Amino acid sequence: MSSWFGGLGSGLSQSLGQVGGSLASFTGQISDFTKDMLLEGTEEVEAELPNSMRKEIEANHALLRSENERLRKLCTDLEEKHEASELQIKHQSTSYRNQLQQKEVEISHLKARQIALQDQLLKLQSATQSVHLGTGGLPVTTASSSFGYGTSHHASAFHDDDMDFGDIISSQQEINRLSNEVSRLESEVGHWRHIAQTSKVQGTDSSDQSEICKLQNIIKELKQNLSQEIDDHQHEMSVLQNAHQQKLTEISRRHREELSDYEERIEELENLLQQSDSEVADRSKMYEMQKTIQVLQTEKVEATKKLEELEDKIKDINKKLSLAENDRDVLRKEQEQLNEEKRQITEECERLKLECSTLHLNALEQSDTLREKEGILPHSTSVEEVLRLQQALSDAENEIKRLNSLYQDNSLAEDNLKLKMHVQVLEKEKSLLSQEKEEFQVSLVKLNSEYEVLKSTAMRDINLDSELHDLRLNLQAKEQELNQSINEKEVLRAELEELDKQNQEATKHMILIKERLSKQQNEGDSVISKLQQDLDDEKKRVHQLEDDKMNIIKDLVVQKEQLSQSELILNDLHLTKQKLENKVEDLVDQLNKSQNNNESIQKENLELKEHLRQSEEELSRVKNELSQSPQDSSSNFEDDLLKEKETEVRNLKQNLSEIEQLNENLKKVAFDLKTENEKLVLTVEDIRHQLEKSIVSNNQISLEKNTIMETLKMEKEQLEAELCQAEKRLLEEASRYEQTIEELSSTRHLNTSALHLEHEHLIKLSQEKDLEIAKLRKTVEQMNTSHKETKDILSSSLEEQKRLAQLLHEKETFIENLQARSSELQEELDKSSQALRKSEILRQTVEEKDRSLGFMKEENNHLKEELERLKEQQSRAVPVTEPKTLDSITELESEVSQLNTIKDHLEEEIKHHQKIIEDQNQSKLQLLQSLQEQKKEMDEFRYQHEQMNVTHTQLFLEKDEEIKNLQKTIEHIKTQLHEERQDVQTENSDIFQETKVQSLNIENGSEKHDLSKAETERLVKGIKERELEIKLLNEKNISLTKQIDQLSKDEVGKLTQIIQQKDLEIQTLHARISSGSYTQDVVYLQQQVQAYAMEREKVLAVLNEKTRENSHLKTEYHQMIDIVSAKEAALVKLQEENKKLSARFESSGQDMVKETIQNLSRMIREKDIEIDALSQKCQTLLAVLQTSSTGPEAGGVNSNQFEELLQERDRLKQQVKKMDEWKQQVMTTVQNMQHESAQLQEELHQLQAQVLVDSDNNSKLQVDYTGLIQSYEQNETKLKNFGQELAEIQLSIGQLCNTKDLLLGKLHVISPQLSSGSLLSEPLKASQPDVFSESNQLFQQEIEQLRKSLQEKEATIRTLQENNHRLSDSVAATSEQERKEHEQTDSEIRQLKEKQDVLQKLLKEKDLLIKAKSDQLLSSNENFTNKVSENELLRQAVTNLKERILILEMDICKLKGENEKIVETSREKETEYQALQETNAKFSMMLREKEFECHSMKEKALALEQLLKEKEQGKTGELNQLLNAVKSMQEKTVIFQQERDQVMLALKQKQLENSAMQNEVQHLRDKESRLNQELERLRNHLLESEDSYTREALAAEDREAKLRKKVTILEEKLVSSSSAMENASHQASVQVESLQEQLNVVSKQRDETALQLSVSQEQVKQYALSLANLQMVLEHFQQEEKAMYSAELEKQKQLIAEWKKKAENLEGKVVSLQEHLDEANAALDSASRLTEQLDLKEEQIEELKKQNDLRQEMLDDAQKKLMNLVNSTEGKVDKVLMRNLFIGHFHTPKNQRHEVLRLMGSILGIKREEMEQLLNQDHGGVTKWMTGWLGGGSKSVPNTPLRPNQQSVFNSSFSELFVKFLETESHPSVPPPKLSVYDMKLLDSPGRRKLDTNVSDSFKGVTESRSGRRTDVNPFLAPRSAAVPLINPAGLGPGGPGHLLLKPISDVLPTFTPLPVSPDNSAGVVLKDLLKQ
Repeated sequence: MSSWFGGLGSGLSQSLGQVGGSLASFTGQISDFTKDMLLEGTEEVEAELPNSMRKEIEANHALLRSENERLRKLCTDLEEKHEASELQIKHQSTSYRNQLQQKEVEISHLKARQIALQDQLLKLQSATQSVHLGTGGLPVTTASSSFGYGTSHHASAFHDDDMDFGDIISSQQEINRLSNEVSRLESEVGHWRHIAQTSKVQGTDSSDQSEICKLQNIIKELKQNLSQEIDDHQHEMSVLQNAHQQKLTEISRRHREELSDYEERIEELENLLQQSDSEVADRSKMYEMQKTIQVLQTEKVEATKKLEELEDKIKDINKKLSLAENDRDVLRKEQEQLNEEKRQITEECERLKLECSTLHLNALEQSDTLREKEGILPHSTSVEEVLRLQQALSDAENEIKRLNSLYQDNSLAEDNLKLKMHVQVLEKEKSLLSQEKEEFQVSLVKLNSEYEVLKSTAMRDINLDSELHDLRLNLQAKEQELNQSINEKEVLRAELEELDKQNQEATKHMILIKERLSKQQNEGDSVISKLQQDLDDEKKRVHQLEDDKMNIIKDLVVQKEQLSQSELILNDLHLTKQKLENKVEDLVDQLNKSQNNNESIQKENLELKEHLRQSEEELSRVKNELSQSPQDSSSNFEDDLLKEKETEVRNLKQNLSEIEQLNENLKKVAFDLKTENEKLVLTVEDIRHQLEKSIVSNNQISLEKNTIMETLKMEKEQLEAELCQAEKRLLEEASRYEQTIEELSSTRHLNTSALHLEHEHLIKLSQEKDLEIAKLRKTVEQMNTSHKETKDILSSSLEEQKRLAQLLHEKETFIENLQARSSELQEELDKSSQALRKSEILRQTVEEKDRSLGFMKEENNHLKEELERLKEQQSRAVPVTEPKTLDSITELESEVSQLNTIKDHLEEEIKHHQKIIEDQNQSKLQLLQSLQEQKKEMDEFRYQHEQMNVTHTQLFLEKDEEIKNLQKTIEHIKTQLHEERQDVQTENSDIFQETKVQSLNIENGSEKHDLSKAETERLVKGIKERELEIKLLNEKNISLTKQIDQLSKDEVGKLTQIIQQKDLEIQTLHARISSGSYTQDVVYLQQQVQAYAMEREKVLAVLNEKTRENSHLKTEYHQMIDIVSAKEAALVKLQEENKKLSARFESSGQDMVKETIQNLSRMIREKDIEIDALSQKCQTLLAVLQTSSTGPEAGGVNSNQFEELLQERDRLKQQVKKMDEWKQQVMTTVQNMQHESAQLQEELHQLQAQVLVDSDNNSKLQVDYTGLIQSYEQNETKLKNFGQELAEIQLSIGQLCNTKDLLLGKLHVISPQLSSGSLLSEPLKASQPDVFSESNQLFQQEIEQLRKSLQEKEATIRTLQENNHRLSDSVAATSEQERKEHEQTDSEIRQLKEKQDVLQKLLKEKDLLIKAKSDQLLSSNENFTNKVSENELLRQAVTNLKERILILEMDICKLKGENEKIVETSREKETEYQALQETNAKFSMMLREKEFECHSMKEKALALEQLLKEKEQGKTGELNQLLNAVKSMQEKTVIFQQERDQVMLALKQKQLENSAMQNEVQHLRDKESRLNQELERLRNHLLESEDSYTREALAAEDREAKLRKKVTILEEKLVSSSSAMENASHQASVQVESLQEQLNVVSKQRDETALQLSVSQEQVKQYALSLANLQMVLEHFQQEEKAMYSAELEKQKQLIAEWKKKAENLEGKVVSLQEHLDEANAALDSASRLTEQLDLKEEQIEELKKQNDLRQEMLDDAQKKLMNLVNSTEGKVDKVLMRNLFIGHFHTPKNQRHEVLRLMGSILGIKREEMEQLLNQDHGGVTKWMTGWLGGGSKSVPNTPLRPNQQSVFNSSFSELFVKFLETESHPSVPPPKLSVYDMKLLDSPGRRKLDTNVSDSFKGVTESRSGRRTDVNPFLAPRSAAVPLINPAGLGPGGPGHLLLKPISDVLPTFTPLPVSPDNSAGVVLKDLLKQ
């Protein structure tokens, strides 16, 4: 609120007079106020919701609700529009495709006709030309407008579609905007809901609940409205679709009309052509035809462009649609898959539930028998597991329901963004489902295990049932056993009653049955005999089923174990794969780190090289400077230092080369790591293949399991049925046998013995099963051992990788140490370079001081000579001229003293510099010590490097030994295998390996070739960039040389003119000065001349410096030109070398040396020429000096000469003034020139630095290029060696494979022999996996040995690479020697420059002597200024030219780019033209086919019409069949056309591919030619290498012995593996037989399905007939519905029209209401403005009131003070006044004393009457008066004391004196205080009002300043002394009209105003006037 009021106040203060402009600010403030109020309202609501705020919130809520409803409606509208647009797009895409096909056909037809017409026209033109040769016709390519109207129609064909697309895009934008608004409104609704909830928590009443109920009702109403609106919008959608279809029909109709127009035009053209054949003379028609053809061509081009654009649009739309459809299809498929998986899981779970329930019941019922014989597992576990399964099933069902609900919610018409979101959600759900599936699988495994346990118990139950049957057979003979069984049954019944109520009921039922059956005992005897036979049969069946089930269970157990093993192996493989991947990533990271380190080290090496070069240059400079310096001892010392530094630099270079070698070694290591990574990737791929195989096998096993489970379930159901029948029979038999229980009690003991026997039999069976389990465990253990061995192999590989990682870490630490030391070296180098710079700066300063000393010495000599001359002149001079000479002498002495002080200062500076030099020497010694320490460190580095090299060599030797051992073993195996070799085909794996190796070789070669190409391209680009830079530098240098030449020529001409004029002036002066007389003027003039000469010397020195700089710039420019020319030559050479490569490398190096020597010789010649020119200059200058020095000195001086001298003196004085002015101008120009010269020097230095950098880069590029060429050749040689070695290795691998095949063949031969003894080989089955794993290990060992051999070969390659790098180092050393030679030549050039500088110094000294008068300096100055202006103009012109050149270069670059673009576009046009020709051909083919099809279709149509006419009655079915056949034929023709088009396109692609393949073949042939050349080189190299191999062969023989031992071991292992293979083959044969049986079953099923198919096809035919009848009926219904719909539509349209009218009326009302609203708003705005103004006025009134109160307080204070003053001064009189009056009384004559007394009485306030009485009395009265007076004097003292020099004239009268006194008193000594701003006026004056306004304005400021603090000091209440008069200090005093201060002063105090007294008036008149007052 405060901020709002503050804003209002500021706005009002600004807009008092601007009422109209304050509307916008006021509205903004109102909006701010509403925002603040809302925010405060929310805070208050959150605290406590009062009723008023709640009402406001409810109103806002209602508004928001209305807005929400409106936005929801809009959202629904736009969603439906979106769906409609999608449908429209689909329809449009289909229609567009059809239209495109039609247009393509029509375009092809038109093109064909156009080509034919063009040909005919050309023929006609040729004919006309032949006829009319004499009359040169018009050009052919004119155009007519006969075909101009077709384009508009064509363009408008698809206009409506564009509008539809625009509507779709706008609707999409509206949807996005409205979705944003909906989200915003939802957030607001959430905010208000939160507020409402907080209010509820704080304790709101039941009114909130009623509001919630109301809101819920409103929400329901809104939902109903939504549903109604959705229905309305669906109706609208249908209407829109109909409208869209109408649009499409209109477009197609227009297109057909246009086609017909085109065809008519073509026919007209053909007619015209025919007429033209008859009438050739009509040329105008010909030209019109040509014009029409051109117009047609343009229209065709435009039509093609538009078609292409439309095609692109349609393609984009199709792509988007296809992507969306694909996404939806993928989602549907995933959902279906998930649903299917869930259904399968649920079905399996239900099946398992049923099985568990049945097994549980069986277990409960047969628990009595099981407890007799064996202890069974408790039921609790099975029950718990069943409960778990139920919970899992319920979870799965819930999830299925959730998925189904999600699937129902997912509508296909949603946006692509929503689809993406759903895809993500589905992926998450898929992951969750996969987890749940895994859990279900685990639960299934558990259920399977439980099922097996239950099955085993069931099997045992079945066994027990069989035994019970046996017992019942025995019961006929043994009645005692029955008695015993009855007792046992009774005991069991008692237990069962306790356990289950169901068993109790069963027992009761049994007792009743037994009572009934006791009667039927006689009948039971006959039944028992029958039952015995049945039981025997059932026993046999049960035994068979038991055997089958046992076999199945065994197979299941075996398969489960295999599955578990495979799962374990899979998990292990996954773990190993993850580990390997992690290791690979670590190795890749390490490689990246090492590469980064290598790059950083290379950068640091380059920086060190640059620092070394800079230090070498600085050392050379120091050498030159030391050679110049005169101190011999110090120079020798520094030479020694330089030599040591050079040695150190060489050492550093060697260290750098060593570091580079280390970097190369690191690169090799990185390469090794890359190869290892590739191997690891291959192993990972193998593991993946194994995983895929295992997954496939698992799937097969799962399928087999499912089939077995289904068969088992079928058998189980049969068994359960049989068990139920047996139980019924048992109950019947038990009832019969109850009577015979008593008889069988005696035979109970015998039965127990039989039971014991059966129990023992069961124990034996269990023991056999335990044995089988033990065997299976052994096999598992063997598999685990093999798995452990594989793990060991992996761990060994991991250890090797760890070792490599450790090596990498060690090398990284070594690199880091090197980096640290290199950084330290760099810091020391920086320090040394800084110290050298400081020393150079000091040396420069010393040299400058030496020069200044030399100048000072020369000046001293000149001054001494001049002093001597002056002394001589003084001795000759007349004594009259002494004062002038004395003045000159004093001036000279002062100058001498100044020079002495300067000399002392210079000597002190020299001492200081000597100290600095000594300090530098000390620092140099310290640097030497640090360099020695660096040497030691570098020695340590070398030692470490040597140790590393030694370790590397040892590793290489070990690897070589391993290679030799392997070679021996391979040769030994070859010797053994040659004996047993047979023609056996190699396996696919060998071929695969060979292809892999070949592909790797090819890839390596191509990669190297590509690398070399890329590097050459980079070099060429760099050379081009350098050439451009050199051209720019040349242009800059040429412009600079032109400027310098102009300057130098102008300046030399001026100087020669000046020197000649000065020589003449010197001669004349010498002639005049030789005369002895007039020495006074001469001395004075000489002094002036000397001063001017000094100034002129300074100016000429500056000019000389400029000339020297010009010459220096010239020399540098020549040097730059030479360097640039040398660079251009070097670049040309580099390009030639790129073309010729390595063939002319050595000769090119020699050419480079020759070129450098030639360039240096050219430079030296130019320097000699310049030196000769300078020497000639010096000689001419010396001659001029000599001529000027020897002037005529003779002759006497006449009076004429004296007069001339006087005139010359005057002239010289004038010239002196001019010279002063000129001197200032020259100084300014010189300063400008200095600034410009400094800038030019900086630019020159920059150019030199660029040239040096370019030269360094060129040298580096040359060295790198030579190294690359050599490395490329060496790599190619290595590749050839590798190819040969790989071929040898492949041969050895092939031999090994042959041996393996031979051994396998032997094993197959041995296998039938062993098959006979398969019964004996059962214990051997356990040892099979061991042997198999051993054979695998052997093969893995062989593979590892081969890998090791490959690694050793790679090590040999690395050694060759090191040799290459050494050769490249030697090449770099030769290039460095060349650089040193360049540096020596540079040093010689510098020496020449220094000699030139010495000569220039001599020239300066000579020029100083040639200084003369100042007259001719003016002319030189003017010339100089003119030249400067010309130079500036020239510079501006040069800058303009440079800018123009840059602009032209930019234009050239742009033109080049445009040319390239044009070339590219021309190529594209050519390709497009070719494509168009092809498409024309295609379209012509298509047309012919379409015409043929049209003919066929017409014939078919005629036939159909005839058939219809004949068979209209009762044959609608056949017509439908024919129509269907026609449609199918049409579809087939379309498909065949599409296939033909595809085939044509494929043919063209194949042709393009063939051309590309031919290019590749040519490239490969070139490669083969190169490789053949390299082979010849390699043969020569092989001859040399054979000598070394003979030495290695001796060592290889020792290794052969070891390898032979290993081969014997391998053979033994092969024998063991062969036996394992035989066993495996036997198992495979068994599996094949089983598969054949399954095949037979499948073939039977296939036959059955074929029969079913035939039956179903007959049914389908019947259904087709019924469908046709139904379609007829449907058509009738549809026609009736259409009629109904049309009637309803018309009704709806009428309703809509009525509603529209109503809406228009409502809109009119709304407009009127809006106008009223605007008026009301305007009135409100005016009212708000008035309120604002009123508030401002009220504030102003309050401020004015406050000011009035302050003023009243101040006036009251002033009144009080005035009253006090009046009271205090009423009875007081000034003492001084009375004393003066008293004294004046006695001085006045006696006649006039009564006047004085009257005056005194008037002052004292005595009346006149009393005074007259007193005066009339005697003299005694006077004494009384005197005594009274003296007694009561006044204490007031006047302000004006008496003056000391006042002369009292006693003769004058008292009145005169009193008047003078009053005059003195009335004129105050102190001036009156001035008013600050305003003149004080009376109340009546008109200026008073103005004053009041000003006062109000000033008071505003006061009140504003006082608004914060009231404690400030009030300026009106300042203390005032009584003596100060009452004048307002600041002009603010007057308050009201009745105030004392504003009254006249006479009313308050007795004052004496000054009276203007004229001399005529007497003093008496004045006194009378006073007394009247």
